[in-house]
Amino acid sequence: MDIHWGALGTVLVAALGVTVGVVVLFSLGVAAWSRATATAPAQGLRGRPAGAVALLCFAACLAVAGYAIDVIVPG
Repeated sequence: MDIHWGALGTVLVAALGVTVGVVVLFSLGVAAWSRATATAPAQGLRGRPAGAVALLCFAACLAVAGYAIDVIVPG
């Protein structure tokens, strides 16, 4: 049995990069969501851009997870 260490390292780096990216996106989404809900009642429409950013961050996380499931599950 021969292990291709270069390919294994590439997969490791890609997996770590995607993991860090998803965690950062989710963290930004939570921060934007808390900002949107904290300012929405007091300032009217000012919380809407933060809410939109939060939803975009969560949608991007969902898209990455969906793509990963699509890659893993055959068929």
